[in-house]
Amino acid sequence: MNGQKEKKQQAISRRQFLATAGGITFFVAAGAFAPKIFAGESRGEFEGEKQITAWVRLEADGRITIYNPAAEMGQGSMTALAVIIAEEMDADWADVRIEHSPIEPDTYGLQWGGKLGGPMITVGSRTVRGYYHALRHAGAQARYVLLHNAAEKWGVSLEELETGPSVVLHKAGNRQMSYGEIAAFAKAPAELPEIPEAQWKKPEDFRLIGTVIPRFDIPAKVDGSALFSMDVQVPGMVYGAISRSPVHGSKPELLNEEDVRETEGLIDIVRLDHGIGAVAETFEQALKAKKKMQINWSKGAKAEGYNSAEAYELYHKTANDQSLQGEVVKSEGDIGQAMKAAHKTYAIEYKTDFAYHAQMEPLNAVVSVAPDGKSAEAWVGSQAPDTARRAIAKVLDIDFSDVKLHPCYLGGGFGRRSLADYVEEATILSNQIRRPVKLIWTREDDVQYGAFRPICLQRMQAAVDDKGNLSGWAHIIAGTGGGLLDSGAQINYYTIPNQRIEVRNIDEGVRTKHWRSVAHGPNKYAIEVFLDEIAVDQGIDPYELRRRLMKDHPRELKVLDEAAALATWGEIDKVGRARGIAFCERSGSFSAAVVEISLDRSSGQIRVHRVWAALDAGVVVQPDNAIAQMEGGIVMGISNVLQESITFRNGKVRQSNFHDYPILRMADAPESIEIRLIPSQEAPQGIGEASLPLMGGAIANAFLKLTGKPLRHMPFTAERVLEVLEG
Repeated sequence: MNGQKEKKQQAISRRQFLATAGGITFFVAAGAFAPKIFAGESRGEFEGEKQITAWVRLEADGRITIYNPAAEMGQGSMTALAVIIAEEMDADWADVRIEHSPIEPDTYGLQWGGKLGGPMITVGSRTVRGYYHALRHAGAQARYVLLHNAAEKWGVSLEELETGPSVVLHKAGNRQMSYGEIAAFAKAPAELPEIPEAQWKKPEDFRLIGTVIPRFDIPAKVDGSALFSMDVQVPGMVYGAISRSPVHGSKPELLNEEDVRETEGLIDIVRLDHGIGAVAETFEQALKAKKKMQINWSKGAKAEGYNSAEAYELYHKTANDQSLQGEVVKSEGDIGQAMKAAHKTYAIEYKTDFAYHAQMEPLNAVVSVAPDGKSAEAWVGSQAPDTARRAIAKVLDIDFSDVKLHPCYLGGGFGRRSLADYVEEATILSNQIRRPVKLIWTREDDVQYGAFRPICLQRMQAAVDDKGNLSGWAHIIAGTGGGLLDSGAQINYYTIPNQRIEVRNIDEGVRTKHWRSVAHGPNKYAIEVFLDEIAVDQGIDPYELRRRLMKDHPRELKVLDEAAALATWGEIDKVGRARGIAFCERSGSFSAAVVEISLDRSSGQIRVHRVWAALDAGVVVQPDNAIAQMEGGIVMGISNVLQESITFRNGKVRQSNFHDYPILRMADAPESIEIRLIPSQEAPQGIGEASLPLMGGAIANAFLKLTGKPLRHMPFTAERVLEVLEG
């Protein structure tokens, strides 16, 4: 396949195996859990096969290239997916190389709805769990093909053979053959059988899964050779900058076009629905033109007049209005009767501010629209590269196949880079001048035209019966963000007979988006702090209350117990310090954490000194990386819980950069973080978002123990802490 999308179409059946002297490419047809393997001269689409995916190329010199379909933004999935295939294929990891796959969702798409071929999207800790079974089967079938060809070459039965790292062994004949040697002569077996899961490797035989494998991407990131879209240089490339609407939904009118056009190096001015773009020979020149712009913004946008601090009063009224009913997340038993029959009831509200993604690399993309406007090429760091490719095609009104997209490394995503707005903008700019354009968002652009984790108010109610048991649980979430508000609200691991969970959304017209762990951060914070407040009032140890509620959930209880044991829960706290505990489920994983904090009562500054956390995420493909993910989530969680807040006044974001949107500094990170991974043979689950939601509850609970006062508005800034202490 060349750059002009010339394809050699081949009719190939599900049982054919085509080999070339130069090597073999294994093709996997998407299926529920049992993809088939094919081999051919090139990767691509074939007549007669709708969902064909090329995963592995095996060269005659023994090199094994595995194609990675997921975005690599520091979370390690690029290595993890390759490890899964290499494990079942019995490849020597030293022979493995990894490359980005083509952006072809029909072939490389995530397992979605029970089969491969879903979107190519890296969100929600879905990657390893979404590809695990399919890629293990792909590797198992690749191994079968190698065994089959070696058996024919030696004239022995396949059952006499076994494999070692990148080699087929015939112990009876005291001989072996490398995978590279087999690639030179491999032919199609008459029938390529399904390989049931029972015949895959047993966990006790894993050589790669569950061991420490150095991440493939790190050396290139250390020596500077890793390619981010910010690094891309294309012949003839120019630069773009955009002045975007300060109030989402307002339209621009440029008042001084003639003056702007006199800017040195300016190539053109581009009008968008939400802003005015400047394209220039250098980025500095584009910024100068942008700074010159005098823009009149239209009135009447829905977000106009929105004030986030004042909005909490509306959310309070919405949550308490008994005549309203929003989206019911869960309704079990009779919550009304439980409240009426209760020995004691509780009703407390918690608040959480908007949060900015604060990814290290500001948004940027390089798009080159062809002179005739009928095709395009792009270099993008995206969590959803097929979405980005479709966005380009839609802007240009061309076919998806007429867009060539080169995936790049991402300097952080956290959900923000699953949007394609910045790619659309770059396409519009390039389309106007028909030259390659590198569009760069400044940090101020990124903050003030951000798409934020939603603001919300949580109204928590509980009923306790005459035996001290929690008999009722009601949770109403009011805020703006629609479907971004409910994740993590369910508490299936706590046995409470009567429950009602509801979301009441108000569309404020502001931009919201998935943010690492989505609504688990606010919801788990409210849930876990509410439990501690009840426990303290009832005179019960908060850890023991959770143990009672988890009596019917042994797997979750083990995680809670492991975290408590790791932290030696129950020992006397050091003077001036206290510990708090919290539990979370996210993306199929179960996690629990204990934090130790201190408080500077004069400044209101909370300091997290130590964190102990336990995780059950099923089979852990990369344990060292899993620990790093847990540590990263903990540090990011502490930052968000203590410092990070986006506020709106009159529809405009008040913050603009890290001077007024502070994030945790290295000096404020915990002195120690200890992680315990609980061994499991269950299917892999998500890890990247497992620890972050624990921090709000654990820190607030430690504060409650230390001071006797609750923290009910996140983040717990120094100013808010002082207000609580003085209240």
